[in-house]
Amino acid sequence: MAYVEHAFSISDEDIMIGTPYAVNNRPPFKEIGLAVALLVFGTLGIILGIFMTVNRVGGDRGHGLFFGILGCILFIPGFYYSRLAYYAYKGYKGFSFSNIPPV
Repeated sequence: MAYVEHAFSISDEDIMIGTPYAVNNRPPFKEIGLAVALLVFGTLGIILGIFMTVNRVGGDRGHGLFFGILGCILFIPGFYYSRLAYYAYKGYKGFSFSNIPPV
């Protein structure tokens, strides 16, 4: 039988005893506001980009494509974090406000 030194072993009890673990489930208003702003400006960018591309408003179609791509870049994280905040607010299992990173 192999010799195992138990003086330096770490079990689940050792980890949980020494650390006070409390979940802060308060809504981070600043981060949620930023997520909603990204969602709104991304949606506006996509709509304006489509409108500018189809009707050639503001120059050529390149400007419309730029606004559409910029809108997509803003929309994706805005939608993701807004959805996360909504599900955490509604209390769905597996979602909490601690999943939203601080700004």
